[in-house]
Amino acid sequence: MKPKIIYNLFLFFFGIFFGNQYATNAQNKQLQSLTLEDGLPQSQVYAITQDEKGYLWLGTQGGGLARFDGKIFKVYNETNGIASNYINAIQSQNDTLYIGTKRGLSIKLKQKFLNIETPDVNKIYSFKGQMILLTAKGVYSVDKIGVVNKINLDPEIDDFIVNDLIHFDNNFWVATQNGLWKFDGQISSPKHIEKLEKGDFKTIVGFENKMIASTFNDGTIVFDSREFDDQILIREPLRINSATLINNQLWIGTQNDGVSVIDTKSWSENLVLNTSNGLSVPVVKQVFKDKQSNIWIATSGGGLYKYFQNSFKHFNTETGLNGNRVYAVHHSNKAIWISNSEAGLIKIDNYGVHDIDIPEAFSEVKIKTIASDNSGNIWAGSDGRGVLFKGKTIRDSIVIDTILKTTVKLPKEIKVTKVLSTDNGFPFDWIRKIQVSNNVIYAATYSSGIVKFNYSPKIDSLKVYKTYAKADGIEDLYIMDMVKDNENRLWYATKNGHLGYVFNDKVTHLGRILEQNVQINSIVFKNETLYLGTAGKGVWWSNDENFSSFKKLEGVKKGASENIYQLIFDDQDYLWVGTERGVDKLELDKDNIIKDAFFFGRNDGFLGIETCLNAVDKDDNGHLWFGALFGLTEYQPTDIIQDTEKPKLFLEDVKVEFQSIDSLDFSVWTNSKNILKLSPDQKQMSFSFKTVDLDHPNGVEYRYKLNDNDWSPWSKNNIQDLPELNFGAHDFYVQSRNHRWKESEPLKFSFFIESPLHKKPWFQWLLIGVAILVLAFLVYQYIKRLKRRNSEDKKRLELENHLLTLEQKALRLQMNPHFIFNVLNGIKAMAPTKPEKMNETVNSFATLLRETLVNSRKDTISLDQEIKTIRHYIEVERLMVEKPFEYKIDLKTDLDAEEILIPPMLIQPFVENAIRHGILKGPREGELIIEFTNNDDFLKVTIIDNGVGIFSSQQQKPKTDHQSMALTVTKERLESISGANALEMTEIKLKDGSIGGTTIVFKIPLETDY
Repeated sequence: MKPKIIYNLFLFFFGIFFGNQYATNAQNKQLQSLTLEDGLPQSQVYAITQDEKGYLWLGTQGGGLARFDGKIFKVYNETNGIASNYINAIQSQNDTLYIGTKRGLSIKLKQKFLNIETPDVNKIYSFKGQMILLTAKGVYSVDKIGVVNKINLDPEIDDFIVNDLIHFDNNFWVATQNGLWKFDGQISSPKHIEKLEKGDFKTIVGFENKMIASTFNDGTIVFDSREFDDQILIREPLRINSATLINNQLWIGTQNDGVSVIDTKSWSENLVLNTSNGLSVPVVKQVFKDKQSNIWIATSGGGLYKYFQNSFKHFNTETGLNGNRVYAVHHSNKAIWISNSEAGLIKIDNYGVHDIDIPEAFSEVKIKTIASDNSGNIWAGSDGRGVLFKGKTIRDSIVIDTILKTTVKLPKEIKVTKVLSTDNGFPFDWIRKIQVSNNVIYAATYSSGIVKFNYSPKIDSLKVYKTYAKADGIEDLYIMDMVKDNENRLWYATKNGHLGYVFNDKVTHLGRILEQNVQINSIVFKNETLYLGTAGKGVWWSNDENFSSFKKLEGVKKGASENIYQLIFDDQDYLWVGTERGVDKLELDKDNIIKDAFFFGRNDGFLGIETCLNAVDKDDNGHLWFGALFGLTEYQPTDIIQDTEKPKLFLEDVKVEFQSIDSLDFSVWTNSKNILKLSPDQKQMSFSFKTVDLDHPNGVEYRYKLNDNDWSPWSKNNIQDLPELNFGAHDFYVQSRNHRWKESEPLKFSFFIESPLHKKPWFQWLLIGVAILVLAFLVYQYIKRLKRRNSEDKKRLELENHLLTLEQKALRLQMNPHFIFNVLNGIKAMAPTKPEKMNETVNSFATLLRETLVNSRKDTISLDQEIKTIRHYIEVERLMVEKPFEYKIDLKTDLDAEEILIPPMLIQPFVENAIRHGILKGPREGELIIEFTNNDDFLKVTIIDNGVGIFSSQQQKPKTDHQSMALTVTKERLESISGANALEMTEIKLKDGSIGGTTIVFKIPLETDY
């Protein structure tokens, strides 16, 4: 008989005798296997324990020791220092791991192993902090420094195999190869030892006032801890390896029949886990419950299994499917229809898993979509083989009444199976999605649009009503999903991100509504809101009247992936999102913001892992069915919310200058007053921290801070380097959170970096004091020498200053000798012919000389006085020169000229230069402009002439000594008054490129007499 038939018969009779609900709950239990492919070093696992940090430790036969954090196995074997790779027992205490091997005891202390030779260790029992070794030759104790001592109990115990020992009800109970023993007193000095029963006893469990002792071949004895004769004998299972009390149930691991779960009230068998329902081998060595309530099963040859009971039920080839890859899921008439791999159709109902008889053409192709009509007929679309119709119809059959000799037509139900393809008139063979609307069938193709049709099984007639393609308005024919809304509109989404709908045979194509070239994989409606699942861009939604704009579905928490393959709402209004990592259960508020997110992956019972495109549906009971790459998963909603404990965080390692500090017990140093003292050259630290979550190792995140700084962002990184730390006291804080965002208590590690000698305050003050004394002495000596030198230089400088002052005043008095000579000769020549002009010239010249003598004695004069002096000078020049010229003095200041003070004789040399060497040599009628402007800080003087240009004039004729000296002294005066670059001299260039004159600009600090 085929295994699937046997399995279905079992489900059928189990459902009849115990009810379907019970059968469903029994199937709800899950087994996840961890083998060599997952990193387990050996498939024979003999021992399991869990340390205080949460790590799961596994002892194997030949593969050594393995540490598991829910994701990665870290292996320790003989090359790491362990005594033997064949491990029978493990026990954890604080930071120390005791390992029983075939060569004795190995004690793991941080990264080192201490090996002690003893007989083969079968089990390690912890009693009041002391480790007791149960070996092939009696019992041994291990003290705190690792010294092993033999405990002499009885000759029949001391040289025989001891399998188990416990302390219960003030007595010690010992299970050996030749019997069950009991004694009181201290374990090192037993009293009243007695043998209770012969036989090969493997394990002992104390429960309430009962003792449970299991043998290898004779079953299990249950008796009162104070009255051995009052016994209950559990005859099965036999060949027992271990027994563990979990949740008031006795989990018994056997040699040839997996695990039996015994109810401790009725002492009847509740559950069997063996090769017929999940285990790959029948040999179970140990069953262990961890701190997260997971149950782990250690097998010999099948590796490690994780057992859990939850709301998921999984179907695969081991439970009746023809293949594990589920492409399509559909609920119809109290049954689930699926297509799995390229192996036809499967129906699942209360009677089990059934193969569906289909034509050979459909038995080896991918069936990508399944739908049903109002009559319960099944429609399935395939890759390259068209559409399969599987249903029934009523046809008349002719019956002949031999007595009455009449012919009667009676209705008869006939099963019909029909393939609709291009071979028999159907337009397309590649079908992505089928939707049924009012008994009209719509089939979305891979690249040819949508076809509307119907098939009548009664008359075997196919009718194609219409094909919607580009000519009808569907711009992108690569359709990914198709769904009907409450208004009977048929919506479609495409590979290139287009969206549209068909209503009353008219196509409304909305185009690329997300404004990006992203594939839309799935569509779902909830009330009046449309949700879109995309390939790589998450979920989008819109509740606009015309769905013109979409928003991304976001919140504080996010889903596990942005690659969306499935979307469906359950009866509690949770949005379920299928991805390549499992499924997310999203809780949305009224504004479509994610309030909470629950992820279900392999460690949570969703064993299918990667979901398949749109292979999801909901049945009449509100159960969700997900098709995935590794099987079919049913979700049964429940109101039970499992509260997650706070994650436990610990420091794995602390490094100083890249060297681990193995001498510290980090559990003592964290969150304490202990401070690690570091030398001045130890300025680099590295912290390694860890939270072990066996269920969701990828969901753990960490953050840290140093001293009173802000917390870092949450990250999966569990190592933090701190280079170039400052000297002084520091506090390093770290915190973790799990996949539900529950945060651990922060850990604090304090350390202090000593300052170097030159950084210590007392040493720095000493250096400062010495430096001040030395500096004061040097300053005193310098001042002393400086005073002596200054007394000598003072007289010399005063004399030089006096001479310089006289020289400057003399220069102010100087006027061009040629000018004076020319004036005098001019006056002489005017005497006979122009006596009136001679008088004017003499008067102007006399006024100019008087003003020059008066002004030269003053440090500053008013701008008004300076302008008068310049006017007199220009008038004398105009009277003396043969070439006439015009001049203009323009005062553009917001201050009165009498209030502004300037040094005397500062402008005259530039005016003289402009007349003599510019205007008089120029080809044009002379024009001279002198302009005064000011701002809050400076008085600006501009002198413009239209002569030959200052640089051209200098090239034509060398300067006179007087001119050169006057300009040089004037420039020096300007630099002393206004600083460097106070004077600007530029030539004016005309449009034809010739020189049109000179502009001289300088500024002096603005000074007023108030």
